[in-house]
Amino acid sequence: MAKLNYAFRFAKSGMMVSFISLIISGCAPSNKATENMTSETIKAPVAKKVPYEMIQHGHKRIDNYYWMRDDTREDKEILAHLAAENNYVDAQMAHTQPLQDTLFTEMTGRLKKDDASVPYEKRGYWWYNRYEGDNEYAIYARKKSSLKNTEEVILDANVLAEGHEYFSLDSVAVSTNNNLLAYSTDTESRRLYTIEFKDLTTGELYQDKLVNTSGSIVWANDNKTVFYIKKDVQTLLGYQVFRHTLGTSQEQDKLVYQENDTTFYTDIGKTRDNKTIYINHDSTLTTGVSVISADMPNAEFKLITPITTGHEYDFDQHNDWYYIRTNKDAQNFKLVKVKRKDSADISKWQDVIPHRENVYFEDFIVFENHLVLEEKENGNTQIRVINLTTNEVTSLPFNDAAYVATFDTNPTSDTGKLRYYYSSLTTPGAVMEVDLNTFSSKTLKQDEVLGKFDSNWYQSERVFVTARDGKKVPVSIVYRKDKFKKDGTNPLYQYAYGSYGIIVEPYFSASRLSLLDRGFIFAIAHIRGGQMLGRSWYEDGKMFNKINTYTDFIDVTKSLTEQKYGAEDKVFAIGGSAGGLLMGAIINMEPDLYRGVAAHVPFVDVVTTMSDASIPLTTGEYDEWGNPANKDSYEYMLSYSPYDQVKAQDYPNLLVTTGLHDSQVQYFEPMKWVAKLRDMKTNDNKLYFQTNMDAGHGGASGRFRRYKERALEYAFFMDLVGINK
Repeated sequence: MAKLNYAFRFAKSGMMVSFISLIISGCAPSNKATENMTSETIKAPVAKKVPYEMIQHGHKRIDNYYWMRDDTREDKEILAHLAAENNYVDAQMAHTQPLQDTLFTEMTGRLKKDDASVPYEKRGYWWYNRYEGDNEYAIYARKKSSLKNTEEVILDANVLAEGHEYFSLDSVAVSTNNNLLAYSTDTESRRLYTIEFKDLTTGELYQDKLVNTSGSIVWANDNKTVFYIKKDVQTLLGYQVFRHTLGTSQEQDKLVYQENDTTFYTDIGKTRDNKTIYINHDSTLTTGVSVISADMPNAEFKLITPITTGHEYDFDQHNDWYYIRTNKDAQNFKLVKVKRKDSADISKWQDVIPHRENVYFEDFIVFENHLVLEEKENGNTQIRVINLTTNEVTSLPFNDAAYVATFDTNPTSDTGKLRYYYSSLTTPGAVMEVDLNTFSSKTLKQDEVLGKFDSNWYQSERVFVTARDGKKVPVSIVYRKDKFKKDGTNPLYQYAYGSYGIIVEPYFSASRLSLLDRGFIFAIAHIRGGQMLGRSWYEDGKMFNKINTYTDFIDVTKSLTEQKYGAEDKVFAIGGSAGGLLMGAIINMEPDLYRGVAAHVPFVDVVTTMSDASIPLTTGEYDEWGNPANKDSYEYMLSYSPYDQVKAQDYPNLLVTTGLHDSQVQYFEPMKWVAKLRDMKTNDNKLYFQTNMDAGHGGASGRFRRYKERALEYAFFMDLVGINK
């Protein structure tokens, strides 16, 4: 069972996807009249002011830029203003184009163009995806029985993406008999996916099309029934689970579950033993799971145990037993087991792994003869293997100062081998396989870094910074040894997220080498609001403790410069989405600490957004930020809301990015914020705002395009410290 699924204001992605992929680039000016414009002729756009009054709890706010909201995204005046902002960025950054080109060439030059995932075996086939040459998207393929046999391409995403400026393939799901394919695509970046079907024996497409879905697809074992989630097209909440029979129209589909509580998100899946289909019911503080037999798709879903406020759990199953990861009387979670028929009775739950105050229990897998645990202690991941016959416990060894180790693809339970992913700030990611009986291990694949690269050139560290209230904040640091002197002269690139309990792991990034090779120190601040140090670390950085997230980041900055990791006048801060809120908060609180800040798809208009239930994701986040309908929440959120707290003061150099079709943080939040900053800031520091007119929250689609966007950000920072090559 996967870790708890949060549908937060963050790009939907796997753990190893770089946070910098949130960077959004704008469209190049299409009007020929702009071709000869320069940084001298194109001036920063000044937005008109149209006072809009909002009164809550007797308190009045005036929003001069509320007019920038257009849910249709068709208002000509708004689109013209965004285009003007893009033209301004293009003109002002034109002198860095050679540097951007160099950075892009470097970053893409480190990538292996012809690449493939590690094949895994399931139901008599070896499954994998691969890339060819300059293609942006993956080709999905399989080989029957042996990897020596002929390849069968089941789906080529490059073909599907033809003619689309944006393309996302969410799910690729094959029926139990291996003959039918269902897949879901989005070409507008609103995360409203269309599901289609293909006969793998003939190659023909079915006429079935399921629209406005979450993208998730689960096949029943009858090879003709699929389950999917339909979204509300306004709020983008997936709240209805439907059962579809292949060969029928969507209008005939059967509604099998509807979530009426808008604070809950809905997800679906299938257990690794292929026996159970489940629906996850997730809110910030409460979860539930409903199940049916995959052999009985017409059955009624039943809860494993009744939903109780504050109780969070997920599950795996082994024969007649459920293994349940639960926070019942266990803040950091524990593992219990119970006979499946008795699961509703919590009194019959038996402890397997008890709760521990100093260990955060993240995830687990139950194999035929082994139980494998993924845990965090003092911020470092441990993977422990328990032999279910002998109860012998073995921990896998990891030696780096800061690293990530997490379960990889383990599609079946009837195996004695575990696959896991390992990476560190200096070690390219690798898929490892360990024999759970002998503990011999091998590397199935390690990412190649092409060109000049030697991991020994780089050094990583894990340090702890004492925050103002005495808490110890872990920080992961990496630098190039021959470019670093601990004398306070190096530029410092500091990243954090700090919300929803998300753990930003210290993983390797080949594109990051372009920073390190030019002398930047890279630091991840594992601030409160994440769960690096357990559940309490999250609780201490949300709701009425949210200010700790911002002060932790500031305290890390001050400590790293005091310890001479970075120069006081060369500190750069980066955050995206809720991490963009972090950026907005710190520059209001301590603007003089930062030379430059990049805020990507930033969630900055906190009070107004959280007061409007029609905006996507709002209602599901009341337990994260608070509900402004409550006076205490309103006042606390207002005290740090970046948009509301903009004032007449000097601000750092700023690069702000968004996507017009962003479904997580609407484009008008950063648009309004930039307009207000430009009006009120008292210095001449740079303020650039770029909108990708085709993309959404995750930025440009495709494996190479994102590096254009990353090159823009890197060039923005490098230009500020005089690096031009």
